[in-house]
Formats: sequence, C-alpha cells, structure tokens
Amino acid sequence: MAELTFEQAVVELEKITTALESGKLGLEESLKYYEKGTKLAEFCGKKLKEAELKINQLNKVEEE
Repeated sequence: MAELTFEQAVVELEKITTALESGKLGLEESLKYYEKGTKLAEFCGKKLKEAELKINQLNKVEEE
C-alpha cells in the first residue's frame, strides 16, 4: 500500500464504498472489501496527519 499515492487510495476507497453500498456482494467478498477499505482509510488518515504536521512545521518557521 505504501506505493499508492493519497489520491489513488481515495479513488480505490470510493470504488470499494460503491461496491459495498450496492448490496450485490456476497458476505465473504464484502468482508474482503471492508478489510481493504479499512486499511485504505487508515493509510489516507496517516497521509493527512503527515501533511498537517508538515504544514504546522512550515507555519512555525514562517512565524520565527
């Protein structure tokens, strides 16, 4: 998953969400999609947190 960009992960997460919401997946397939979606959401959250920390650091440098 580390090779994915944030944007690619969001697109993949949107596809998984659409598939799960369709109601056309079986239980096992739904569980696999849900697990992958959870990992992607975690990945995206981590990337957003990293970006937020970097912005905060840059703002501190500008204030000094």
